[in-house]
Amino acid sequence: MTDQIVLQGVSARGFHGVLGAEKRDGQTFVVDVTLEVDLSAAGRSDDLATTVDYAKVAGEIVGRVTGPSFDLIERLATVIADDVLRRDRVEAVEVVVHKPQAPVGHPFSDVQVRLWRGGVPVVVALGSNLGDRDETLRSAVEALADRPGILVVGVSPVVETDPVGGPPDQPPFLNAVALVRTDLPPDALLATLHEIEAEHGRTREVRWGARTLDLDLIQYGSPGSAGEVRSEAPELTLPHPRAAERAFVLLPWDLADPAARLRVGDGAGGIRRVGDLLAGTDRSGVRTGPEWGDP
Repeated sequence: MTDQIVLQGVSARGFHGVLGAEKRDGQTFVVDVTLEVDLSAAGRSDDLATTVDYAKVAGEIVGRVTGPSFDLIERLATVIADDVLRRDRVEAVEVVVHKPQAPVGHPFSDVQVRLWRGGVPVVVALGSNLGDRDETLRSAVEALADRPGILVVGVSPVVETDPVGGPPDQPPFLNAVALVRTDLPPDALLATLHEIEAEHGRTREVRWGARTLDLDLIQYGSPGSAGEVRSEAPELTLPHPRAAERAFVLLPWDLADPAARLRVGDGAGGIRRVGDLLAGTDRSGVRTGPEWGDP
C-alpha cells in the first residue's frame, strides 16, 4: 500500500463561481489533499528533506483559493492537483474541494468535487538546429503541456550545442530537457512525441541530420521504482542508450533537477546521479544558452 500524507480542512476565502455575486462577494472554500508518497526514507532519517513539506503545500492551496477567480471548482481542484504533482516525491494526489456555501437553492450540507491525478515521471530531451530554434522549443513544450495525459512539471534552461555526428557543417543546436508526468504508456507517449515533431516540420531523411525539432524519450519512471520501464526494443530503448554520454542532455537535465538519477546498468549500483555522469563527459561543445522556463 502506498504511503500517504493527508492534509484536511485547508480553508480560505475565494471568489470562484459562475454567478456575479460569487465573484463579487466571495465565500469560504475548504480543501482536502491526500498525497501518495514513499515515506520510507523519511521514517529512517527523520529528515524533512526526504519527505514533502505539507506546510508549503497548504500555503500553495491557500494561494490558489484566494488567487484569480475560476468559474468552476473543478478547475480549482485541477490546478491544485497540478501544483502538488510538481513537488518532488509526490507520486499521485487526491484533491477534494468543498463549497459549503454554494448557491444550490435547496437545503444541503456540502458540495464537493473530488479528483485523483497521478502519472509516471518522464524525461524528454528537446533539440532544434533549423529555423527559429528558441521559438520551436517553446512551442514544443507548449504542445506537450496541451496533450491529454501529460503534465509538464519543469523545463530546463536552454544550452547551445555543436552538432554530434551526422553530416558536416550543420548549424548548432539549442537543447533543453522537459520533466513530465504522464498517464500514457511508453509507446503512446513516443507516438505523441513523433506527432509533435511532425507538427513542427520534422523529417527523417538523414540520420542525425539537421532538424527543426527532435524529441527524445530519455527515461520513463524513476530508476529503481515500481514505475520504471526498461526496454531493449529497437523502436524504443529505455533508458535512452546514449543519454549518459551526452552533455547536451545531462547539463540541462542537471540544471532542471539537481537530484536527478539515470540508470546506466543493472542493480542499485547501476543508478547514477546525473550530475556525476555530467562531470565525466566532454562539455567543450556545449554552451549556456538563453534562460527560459515553464510555459
